[in-house]
Amino acid sequence: MNIKDKSLKELEEISEDIRERIIDVVSRKGGHFSSTLGAVELTVGMHNVFDAYSDPFIFDVSHQCYPHKLLTGRWEEFETIRQFGGLSGFTKPKESPADYFVAGHSSTSISLAVGAAKAIELKKEDRVPVVMIGDGSMTAGMVYEALNELGDLKLPVVIILNDNEMSIAKPIGAISKHLSKLLAGKHYQNFKSKVDTFIKKNMPEGTTYIAKRMEEAMKLITPGILFEEMGIDYIGPIDGHNIEEVIETLILAKEMKKPVIVHARTVKGKGYKIAEGQHEHWHGVGPFNVENGAFVKKAAPKSATAVFADALCSLACKYDNIVGVTAAMPSGTGINKLMEKFPTRFWDVAIAEQHAVTSMAAMAKEGFKPFITIYSTFLQRGFDQIIHDVCLMNLPVVFAIDRAGTVGNDGETHQGAFDISYLRFIPNMILFAPRDNDTLENALEFSYKLTSPCAIRYPRGAFEELDFPLVPFELGKAQVLKEGTSNKLFIGYGAGVGRAVNTEKLHNEDIAILDLRFVKPLDKETLKDLAKKYDDWYIFSDSQKQGGVGSAILEFLNEDKVCVKLTSFEYEDDFIDHGDTKKVEESLGLLPEQLVKRVI
Repeated sequence: MNIKDKSLKELEEISEDIRERIIDVVSRKGGHFSSTLGAVELTVGMHNVFDAYSDPFIFDVSHQCYPHKLLTGRWEEFETIRQFGGLSGFTKPKESPADYFVAGHSSTSISLAVGAAKAIELKKEDRVPVVMIGDGSMTAGMVYEALNELGDLKLPVVIILNDNEMSIAKPIGAISKHLSKLLAGKHYQNFKSKVDTFIKKNMPEGTTYIAKRMEEAMKLITPGILFEEMGIDYIGPIDGHNIEEVIETLILAKEMKKPVIVHARTVKGKGYKIAEGQHEHWHGVGPFNVENGAFVKKAAPKSATAVFADALCSLACKYDNIVGVTAAMPSGTGINKLMEKFPTRFWDVAIAEQHAVTSMAAMAKEGFKPFITIYSTFLQRGFDQIIHDVCLMNLPVVFAIDRAGTVGNDGETHQGAFDISYLRFIPNMILFAPRDNDTLENALEFSYKLTSPCAIRYPRGAFEELDFPLVPFELGKAQVLKEGTSNKLFIGYGAGVGRAVNTEKLHNEDIAILDLRFVKPLDKETLKDLAKKYDDWYIFSDSQKQGGVGSAILEFLNEDKVCVKLTSFEYEDDFIDHGDTKKVEESLGLLPEQLVKRVI
């Protein structure tokens, strides 16, 4: 949709149409909601001033990109948002040339813009990278690494700071707003350049210092001093819902031909009164009733996250040296419950996984027992700190890894596929996993007593309900759940145990089932004993095949010269797409009815 020649009234009407379309579809299908409603006018302004098919449009995280999708030929297809085989909930270049880069994790946008700006400069092209980044993403250190270089290079980049949390310094009324716009304006910049040249050529040395101090004094009453000190011009704050003001400011920023931050105030959920403001539960939603905002609730068993939160809360009541942290996901991980009950012992450090890991390493050294609760996909962001600050010191930190395995509609940037592979090779790290709610509670109690770092993984949603005797965890010990009369052995790890059990029920043979429990260290003695009875082994684990559970067992079999046939039903060497979890697993051939055919 080309909106460059549209009148202001037409642009306002387009904005309302976009907002209505988002509310209609998301209320029926679910998806990111409040953040994307708050970014409508900013996105319309971007498309009016810049060219999405030439200028790199870079959306940080990109959960606010729905208006962009609707403006770039995906109006009808928007009905399929986050559905299997449909549009992604994030930017995805495979979908459209208007989507510059894959996104899903936070705080990457400005680094991408710096790289794009360097390439554009080398290619001598007339293009400008345009970033939209939320104030929440400004809590991550990578943003300041990028700003630091950008301020030095002075390459043209327009950064729209979508501030819907009021976490950036508050403006000092209309004077500040007018002055910051004036300081960045074309006439002021031209005047400043001429004055600088004149002073350097014709005035005494001290005059330059005095002029500089006067300019800095003016900037002190604007909220953009942080960015100005980094060498990046600042305009704002502006009203992010006033299209005329947004367009005027973006034109000004584009004409400056250097790095500029446009600070825009917006309201989350704008246009849907019930969701307007700081309501975390409206960030990402399931289907809801548009009339009253009531969510369409489906009966569901207690989630693994809820079981974890309750169990850790009980444990924290029992042991007062337990502390914990999450990185901007308090409700998603259940840590919000502990933050309320123990406000001096549990923290949300914002989007700062590296800091979360290292700060808890120091607490472990001081005698506390830290539980770092982070989604599998986001723990990747703290990888070096896991090695350097926790495992190298052999500190007793517990990594509680939520969302392990497929996560459904968020797709390839959020799948929890890699944690076993990237943690298993680290010295001192212990890896184990519960199979159901009871063993999750028991796993937390066991983890408290460990004197080395460990990682526990559990899935999004609920475990399968299983009926096996609860045997307390013992380091490096597996549990035989069922002996069999055939030559086959099903080995399950974590939530994979439930899949193994359901697959065995569909098979016409009586098959033995082992709950591996520990992938590091392995229960080698039990595996050797089982190899004497069963020589056809099958691995069930919601994890990447490369470096995963099957790999660990194959290494052991090779080293100990144990001869069995092994087949792994872990994820193949590919990124897993988005969609309903069952449909995604069906596409991977991982439903029990599919697996039993593969076994046969």
